[in-house]
Amino acid sequence: MKKYWTGIVLLTLLSCRREKKESFFPVLSYIKSQVTHVDTSLYQIMKISWIDSAHTDTQYVKREEFAGLAKDFLDIPDLTEKKYQSLYAEEKFFDQGLNRVVFTCKPKKNENVIIQQQETQIAPDPSGDKVKSFFIDLVLSNKDSLVEKKMLWKVDKSFQVATLIQKPGQAPTTHIMKVAWNEDNSE
Repeated sequence: MKKYWTGIVLLTLLSCRREKKESFFPVLSYIKSQVTHVDTSLYQIMKISWIDSAHTDTQYVKREEFAGLAKDFLDIPDLTEKKYQSLYAEEKFFDQGLNRVVFTCKPKKNENVIIQQQETQIAPDPSGDKVKSFFIDLVLSNKDSLVEKKMLWKVDKSFQVATLIQKPGQAPTTHIMKVAWNEDNSE
């Protein structure tokens, strides 16, 4: 009888340990599916660029160029991979003002990691919850500059990448690129 209870206790502890295992929202996978969708669509794709708020350029782009424009998103680390599980913590909450469920991943410690914040917003809906947007804040450092990218992906609509580059002894430069394919002003 004692062995029986010991087995039950061990199984219970193991199952509790498995339940605690964190699994983050699959942002990269979701964005890849969005890119595939746009690549096979008939949307008109528009790219708008701003450089230091002074210069603006607007142009239509070919579908074949879309994945290249979305490269910053496609190159993010996939936080669902096991190697990132110990580095990040995910907070989940409901924002009543936005009427959104928000999943926010941040580094557990002040680690030397690229993603400083990754946020997913989901709109609850009786017919099925809908993923609305992703916000990703990246910091890349190399020997001659510090690059910060603030990236916003509006599901089924558009994405935007704001890049701030700081080189030693120079004024920072800002480049913003927005790519829209199915955007309306209803939200």
